[in-house]
Amino acid sequence: MLLGAIGDDFTGSSDLGLILAKGGMRTVQYVGVPDSPAGQDVEAGIVALKTRSVPVAEAVARSLAALDWLRAQGCRQIYLKYCSTFDSTRAGNIGPVIEALIAALETRDPVIVCPAFPATGRTIYQGHLFVGDRLLSESGMRDHPLTPMTDPDIRRWLGHQVRVPVGHLPLAKVRSSARTGLLAERDAGRQIVVADTVEDGDLRRLGRAAKDFALLTGGSGLALALPEVHGASGGPADWRGEAGPALALSGSCSQATRGQVARHVADGGAARRIEIDAVMSGQLAVGELLDWALAADGLPLLYTSADPDEVRRTQARYGGAASAEAIEGIFARIAAEAVRRGVGRLISAGGETSGAVTQALGARALEIGPEIDPGVPALRLAGRPVTLALKSGNFGAEDFFAKAARVLEGT
Repeated sequence: MLLGAIGDDFTGSSDLGLILAKGGMRTVQYVGVPDSPAGQDVEAGIVALKTRSVPVAEAVARSLAALDWLRAQGCRQIYLKYCSTFDSTRAGNIGPVIEALIAALETRDPVIVCPAFPATGRTIYQGHLFVGDRLLSESGMRDHPLTPMTDPDIRRWLGHQVRVPVGHLPLAKVRSSARTGLLAERDAGRQIVVADTVEDGDLRRLGRAAKDFALLTGGSGLALALPEVHGASGGPADWRGEAGPALALSGSCSQATRGQVARHVADGGAARRIEIDAVMSGQLAVGELLDWALAADGLPLLYTSADPDEVRRTQARYGGAASAEAIEGIFARIAAEAVRRGVGRLISAGGETSGAVTQALGARALEIGPEIDPGVPALRLAGRPVTLALKSGNFGAEDFFAKAARVLEGT
């Protein structure tokens, strides 16, 4: 294995897998830390964890376990993958995980921090993260129910999480002398360095500059140059679609996903909202929901997606953690029962939802297929007749659900 990656959620891990596979690396996404060695032909292995919103100690422990397994596979470089909107709180776990990986690797190399991915509208300038033409704190991420992003200055946000100074590599340095600039920041006592990026070419420059660094951290875009850097010799594995019944599940409350739900309904798609009160009271009948879904024409959608005001009311009534856990649990039960009843194509919107769904299916490894929308590949459960689309809440065009159903079918 040439490259080993640790992802803090399942959707972001598949996004990274898509980039590496498209670049020619034989890539496998693992669900949790595997208990057996990787295949000899695997060039990039991604250990997908569900740690984005867990306590620091738990995130660090799981990430170090993933690191141990990846190092045992002979990886030349480790990649920590987090969201392109840097989803975390002031007391979040991205910084502590970075520090723990640095210590475990015993590296003095500079460590890039670059969540940006210009192809999906995420850029960093003067250390500030933008979503489209808006600062992160003015985007829909300010209303995220678990990780509201209220400060676009990634240096400052990360500074709350780590015990060491955070450096900055400005855009001019990225384009003129990225490696020299990174080493200078390290030598000045700032080993962790936030790097500006406003176009995909900047990401490639950073990847080449860090070709022999022990650890990279970023969104998926920072991996654009890595297949070239590592001399990948393979390509995407053979992938086939699945013609079975399809079901879409949406737990994300992001602006993009709410637009996708609205588009599905406006286009006449079958859709049914899952009421939070029924979830919290234990009165929701999963079997009845699936009876409805399997009898529906076209692609049925079950969703809890709601606007920010409604999310705040739900959190005030039931508690943020309790309501999120209950919603994930319902989607996990629905997914497992749906596959048991013959559903062969599952579409999941939202990182937490997708993690719950994938774990409920008992997935151990995922085969990476064609791109549905930027950042979202089609996936197949290894050895099983089930295809998946795991979508980060903020990704995908308005017609994502219908498009995903077609791609998962292989059409």
